[in-house]
Amino acid sequence: MVVDSRNGKPRSATMDQNLATKCVLSVKNLHAGYDGAEVLRGVTLVVKEGETVVILGANGAGKTTLLMAISGLIPSYLGVIELGGSSLRGLKPNEIMRMGVAHVPEGRLIFPELTVSENLSLAARLRFDRRTARQQVEEVLEEFPKLRDRIRVAAGLLSGGEQQMMAIARALVTRPRLLLLDEPSLGLAPVVADQVFDLLERIKSRGTTILLVEQNAELAIALATRVYVMETGRVILSELAETIRIDAQLADAYLGSTKQ
Repeated sequence: MVVDSRNGKPRSATMDQNLATKCVLSVKNLHAGYDGAEVLRGVTLVVKEGETVVILGANGAGKTTLLMAISGLIPSYLGVIELGGSSLRGLKPNEIMRMGVAHVPEGRLIFPELTVSENLSLAARLRFDRRTARQQVEEVLEEFPKLRDRIRVAAGLLSGGEQQMMAIARALVTRPRLLLLDEPSLGLAPVVADQVFDLLERIKSRGTTILLVEQNAELAIALATRVYVMETGRVILSELAETIRIDAQLADAYLGSTKQ
């Protein structure tokens, strides 16, 4: 457990006390898992309006499980998950999506046999009427000129980077209050991963609230407002991203580098 040297409390507790109000997402003492096996063991975190919050940790730390619990894809056994003060626990994934949570899962899970247009339109129609859905797709495509060029192409024929961008676009057409992203750079060449993160920077600059799980700590921290680190289903560190970027000891621990 990493502690704040000023008061001896865990950094996560110190940070969350200062961020307990005006949050989009509030997770408190969350326990969740699969088939009765507990993976998350009392996770607490908050995400404020307009923030990009990054979750780091080794494989098996519970990062993907946390996002799946928030979006209702797995059950939670105990604790609180609230979006703008409204509970998400016990709701179905489609109900949570309609409340404003969009989830871009690891592996993208696109419909490969459908065209780019059909993938985006299907997602938009889950939340809006036909006319509004069409407008949403057009607005989002302004940010994705490469997708517009391939709008009639089957999604399964896109490159890995194009598929990732389409998965993000598919989430954005629902006009989310909170965007969940799970390993968006996974399996991509470094230059393509940089392009995806350039896109996320533009999305962030528009004020979209983001909760991001990412294996590339250096890219993620460069984008982040705040960072949580998980280990064996628990949060062991909560810190401002700026502090990690300029703190050589923390950078070495969580970036594997002392670059500042």
